Amino acid sequence: MKHWQLILSVCVIALVAALGGYQLQQYTVAEEPLNVTRAKPLSPEDVIGAYADEFSLADVEGELRYLSEWQGKVVAINFWATWCTPCREEIPAFTQLQHHYQSEGLQFVGIALQHAEEVRGFLAEFKVNYPSLVGGDDVIKIAKKLGNGIGALPYTVIIGRDGKIAFTRRGPLSKNEAESVIQSLL
Repeated sequence: MKHWQLILSVCVIALVAALGGYQLQQYTVAEEPLNVTRAKPLSPEDVIGAYADEFSLADVEGELRYLSEWQGKVVAINFWATWCTPCREEIPAFTQLQHHYQSEGLQFVGIALQHAEEVRGFLAEFKVNYPSLVGGDDVIKIAKKLGNGIGALPYTVIIGRDGKIAFTRRGPLSKNEAESVIQSLL
């Protein structure tokens, strides 16, 4: 085969492959009307002032718990994981704040992006004194609804007694800042 025939054959094959790939991509992607725009994920700032939607997750003992269980309290929800170093560092401060302000109406709720058997030892070791809920994909969906569109850990949401989201923090939250926000809502 002559050199130019080889080059022409390779070009034809590449063209056919490209057209085939394009057609396959068009076939497998769902069509959307041209005037539809995709909603961007909620950011922490987007949810401030909004009412927190009801949700439920199992605690580490398997009991289904609902956000409405703590209605009328200041609720600090902390999304975390045992493998997340900043999460591990802030939890002892949250345990102290729960102990100090519980009688005034504060309720911390930990939500682990893991299964119960993966977090029980950690909770016992760190003597966590507030409910810890667990789950897989449901945790991610709840976090997104509460403004964590990128799935960052740790992520903390503080809800006022009125059920409105008053504060969010993507990343670690210091004890002093958490206490300041909590005191302003109690």
